[in-house]
Amino acid sequence: MPNWGKITRRTLLVGSAAIASGVAFGVWQYRRDLPNPLQPGDGQATLNPWILIDQEGVTLIAARAEMGQGVYTTLPALVAEELDVAWEDVRVMHGPAAQAYYNGAVMSHGLPINDYERTGFHEVMIEAMTVLPKMIGLQVTGGSTSTIDAFEKLRMAGATARETLKRAAAERLNMPLGSLTTRDGKVIAPGGIELSYAELAPAAAEIDPPRRAALRDPEDWRYLGRSMPRTDMIAKSTGTAEFGLDVRLPGMKFAAVRRNPRLGGGMLSFDASAAEGMPGVERVVDLTDGIAVVASNTWLAMQAADAVEIEWAAAPYPDTSDEMMNVIRAALDNAPNSMLRDDGDLDALDISPEDRVIEAEYTVPWLAHATMEPMNATALYTGDALDIWTGSQAPGFAEQRAAEAVDLDTDQVTCQVTFLGGGFGRRGETDFVVQAARVARAIQGTPVKVTWSREEDMRHDFYRPAAAARMRGVLRGGFATALEGRVAAPSVTRQSMQRMTGLSPSGPDKGHVEGMFNQPYAIPSYRVSGHLADLDVPIGFWRSVGNSFNGFFMESFIDEMAAAVQRDPLAFRLDLARREHAPSAGVLEAVAEMSGWTGSTPEGTGRGVALTYSFHTAVAVVVEVTDQDGDISIDRAWVACDVGTALDPAIIEAQMSGGVIWGLSAAAMQEISFAGGEVEQWNFPDFDSLRLHNSPEIEVRILETQSHLGGVGEPAVPPSMPALANAIYDLTGERVRDLPLNRRLSFVI
Repeated sequence: MPNWGKITRRTLLVGSAAIASGVAFGVWQYRRDLPNPLQPGDGQATLNPWILIDQEGVTLIAARAEMGQGVYTTLPALVAEELDVAWEDVRVMHGPAAQAYYNGAVMSHGLPINDYERTGFHEVMIEAMTVLPKMIGLQVTGGSTSTIDAFEKLRMAGATARETLKRAAAERLNMPLGSLTTRDGKVIAPGGIELSYAELAPAAAEIDPPRRAALRDPEDWRYLGRSMPRTDMIAKSTGTAEFGLDVRLPGMKFAAVRRNPRLGGGMLSFDASAAEGMPGVERVVDLTDGIAVVASNTWLAMQAADAVEIEWAAAPYPDTSDEMMNVIRAALDNAPNSMLRDDGDLDALDISPEDRVIEAEYTVPWLAHATMEPMNATALYTGDALDIWTGSQAPGFAEQRAAEAVDLDTDQVTCQVTFLGGGFGRRGETDFVVQAARVARAIQGTPVKVTWSREEDMRHDFYRPAAAARMRGVLRGGFATALEGRVAAPSVTRQSMQRMTGLSPSGPDKGHVEGMFNQPYAIPSYRVSGHLADLDVPIGFWRSVGNSFNGFFMESFIDEMAAAVQRDPLAFRLDLARREHAPSAGVLEAVAEMSGWTGSTPEGTGRGVALTYSFHTAVAVVVEVTDQDGDISIDRAWVACDVGTALDPAIIEAQMSGGVIWGLSAAAMQEISFAGGEVEQWNFPDFDSLRLHNSPEIEVRILETQSHLGGVGEPAVPPSMPALANAIYDLTGERVRDLPLNRRLSFVI
């Protein structure tokens, strides 16, 4: 568990000189006015929030949370590469919530453009837009941006720290700076003289750092571009890693919560007498929208919470999933919120009798995050301060909302970030942290851990929204000459940003149509419109966000277009991609080679392909299924991705494989449904995932042809869903347009 008390007690604490404002020098340096959140004690010094050098060595203060994606492995490699220290000697600690740790890269998703054709002007605009996350302290882990944000920032941190230490050595030895080199945490001088970074640290703290330093050529990299051992592997394998559920404090109490299963409805009354009479139950806290039971252990608290009789108010949305989908479908006929792509002139398109016109409508359900570790937070309220221990993707927002809940100023609240047992966007929310803060205030002076049951977690999520699409295509001479897509769903961006910042962005909602409007296909007439459906079901960022449903809509329909003109679906896509975006064509060619794609499959076997460009990365997936006595077995999957620069191939492969499993699970068997205003799914038997025995064998190939760094945590999710549906079509001849697929088909379980 991070402990900032430990840092402030160290001696000779010196930060690197790289990022005094939390942003890299040069094009990132707008103003050097962000405060350093690290507060040294007597005899200590620190120059910036990122790299600390003391008698024990080098510590990287990570601004992003480790939730299985490997940032605690790759971020140290960025620093070690330039600081000239051994990668394995760089310790990692999650930083405090601070404006200096804002994530500027999230704005790379902000421009309403086709991401794959970004120009130099677009890059300048994106850079200018980072002012917004800087102003609001947008310290978030998400959007597949952790390494994109850190790539040059942390390398420059290491490089300028290295040069500052060399200057300190040059002054001490009275030698020319150019005569000094560095190696393995030491400055090397002529005559075999070696000075460790630790002994140079105090003097380096007094030196103004260089504004920039030369970065190493990738050909000279020692760590980047290689598969490094995961820094969190041993701790997670031995049970010594500290997740939120592992936090233990002296005198701790434990709490469980119950909230209205009709989401957004209030609590009319409750009777806690039965719970209060249970041995070990200390009190029942009124949270206004629910209750919390404080007890001597978590299991007792959960049992007691079940014993509280509560009268709930009605939900603010329709009672059933079918009624909700009717609202979403109706939005397809409303005026669009966006039309971010309108190539050619669909309205004036002259359709001849020889042209083939096809139409299709698709739907996808609500989905839960279902993280392996349910929501939890530990809090200690003392009257004038609040300390929180939790796994959070947005600790700054967690501190702000917790402060509001207990009437403190934000600077009176401290959030210490543990490992996250899964995030996928869910732990960017603050509801579970606010609950812990309110319970802690009720038992002032005593630390309390609030843990959600699996049922509470499953039924009180911020869900991936249900969505519908209406597609129309025109084929001429065996090629796609026109495509029109309309997509309708509630707006994740508007609802999430309202919760985070108190502001709901107006204007075209890019996130609503991503994965459909911005795909790398050379279709002469290509129009996509986004239609917002007004429903009060709580929704939030879910792994790959809008791409998760638009990828299914788009790539299912592309497959239908190919089938309509009896063309091989992979060759059909290649014709469109080669004329539009070479890296996207490259990943299609790669999966074709990897899978031995021939365009024909033997009896009892089906193959499907899909391509989605998302999070600055083109990913193509081929899925193979077989008929096993009437049940469908998902046997193999091939994945090709173009990430531009592969910082750690093993982590990229793991993320691509995990994204495929995530997407296949959602496509095959997952949905959140409503009846009587309540979520019907309670636990994993109701919201299952692929297991080891029914997961496919996955092969991943990494390409590095595109000019920019791409994300890897999310972009394998969108194409995996339609690839499975397309494989089932190849196997059965049945085109399934509504997820999950097990509504119509039986899978090996």
